[in-house]
Amino acid sequence: MNLIKSFSFTFFLFLTACAGSGVKMTPLEIQSMQTRQYENEYAVVFSSTISVLQDLGYTVTNASKDTGLIAAESASESDTFSKIMLNQTSVSKTKATAFIEEIGSSTKIRLNFVNSNKTSSMYGQTNEEDEAVLDPQIYQNAFDKIENAIFVRASAK
Repeated sequence: MNLIKSFSFTFFLFLTACAGSGVKMTPLEIQSMQTRQYENEYAVVFSSTISVLQDLGYTVTNASKDTGLIAAESASESDTFSKIMLNQTSVSKTKATAFIEEIGSSTKIRLNFVNSNKTSSMYGQTNEEDEAVLDPQIYQNAFDKIENAIFVRASAK
């Protein structure tokens, strides 16, 4: 019995040691990373955001100028190794949303990227996991491109 308890305790320690100790961001830090404000017209910012999402390889699935919401997703990628070796399919893609709102004379954008992975076994069991993208460089890259698109559109007026 002691051997089982000892093994269980050791196994538990092993699992906790292997668990990711990634740095947690506060909601305010996440919002700050995902949000930018521009001194441009709403229509210019909205169109520029759609254009940049398409340039980044996303397919816009829904966009409403009235609500300021844009939804898009990347092309799906399938894992051939899992299909052959494990008899299951694994499909991953990135979903993106943008919320654009007019605040006084400026326009605010909040972007959100989520990695989605869906697996299905040959027995019909499915599992879907979504994980928020919290890499500041991804958001900075998108905002840099949006800023450039806004500049081009605003200059053309």
